[in-house]
Amino acid sequence: MKHSHAHPTGSAPGGSAAAGSAPGGPAREVSAELDRRWLSLALALIGTFLLGEVVVGVLAHSLALLSDAAHQAGDAAAIVLALVAARLAARPPRAGFTYGLRRAEILSAQLNGLTMLLLGGWLAVEAVGRLVRPTAVDGRYVLATAGVGIVANALATWALSRANRANLNIHGVYQHLLTDLIALFATAVAGAVIIVTGFVRADAIATLVAVALLVRAGIGLVLQAGRVFMEAAPAHVDTAALGRRLAAVPGVVEVHDLHLWQVTSGYPALSAHVLVAAGGDCHAVRVDIEALLQRDYGIDHTTLQVDHVATGALPDLASEVEAGDPDAHCVDPHGAVYRSTRAA
Repeated sequence: MKHSHAHPTGSAPGGSAAAGSAPGGPAREVSAELDRRWLSLALALIGTFLLGEVVVGVLAHSLALLSDAAHQAGDAAAIVLALVAARLAARPPRAGFTYGLRRAEILSAQLNGLTMLLLGGWLAVEAVGRLVRPTAVDGRYVLATAGVGIVANALATWALSRANRANLNIHGVYQHLLTDLIALFATAVAGAVIIVTGFVRADAIATLVAVALLVRAGIGLVLQAGRVFMEAAPAHVDTAALGRRLAAVPGVVEVHDLHLWQVTSGYPALSAHVLVAAGGDCHAVRVDIEALLQRDYGIDHTTLQVDHVATGALPDLASEVEAGDPDAHCVDPHGAVYRSTRAA
């Protein structure tokens, strides 16, 4: 029975060098530090604008501005949460946390999504109330403040676009800012409509546009984070097709107990039990599988158990265990079993 555990850097067992950068290596650390700088810049921009928007929103009696201020407060809280999560994720593994605290980033993303949904619900109720009972709104303040907000949010969104948006934590904050930028455009239009026509309900309508955007982005974030917590395979990988490809590697007879999940965004991991033809080279097969996974799927972190089939025929797992065979393989493999067409 042979086992292997491949990492993104260093040498794999048996001296095979694995490609790529380690999840905790220098390149990732530099990238994470740059991400924190971009987050800090976005926080400074949003925080400054937030203070002014609250004051103007109260003076103008604008729900659209106050609702956007709530967005901005949510954005600021999301960025702070993202910064804290990034710091936690950067800590090395210790004690019982063998992967470190990398999933703090996913928790942050999920909380951001839930915050967006809660804000959306509250603003929807307020907007409907304003539609039923319109309140006088000073469109000049609304238009001017929305214009300043568009500039501030555009700069903050640009800053986040420079960070690693493959990271679900940063992607969550980016969605916050992008949603708020679109909402500010709707608020500016509402301000212009009020100035020109006096139609004050435009303020509440702009708020409902923002609500729709918040709910859409919030649901997406919650679902993406939920996939990571439920240890689902990356959405872009067809696990059945992957299993068939592994079974088609020369020398492989069968692949089962195939598990693919994400430790955190951008950090997939895979484990599998691979059966090799009697007399085959287990080490060479393992190296070929690791190369395929890294090259075609970007999967660097793998744990492979590689064993020989006892005979040239496919194993009858249940019969081997019932007979007391000490070298019997898994009697109850988890998930699908992928067998080579060459051995069928």
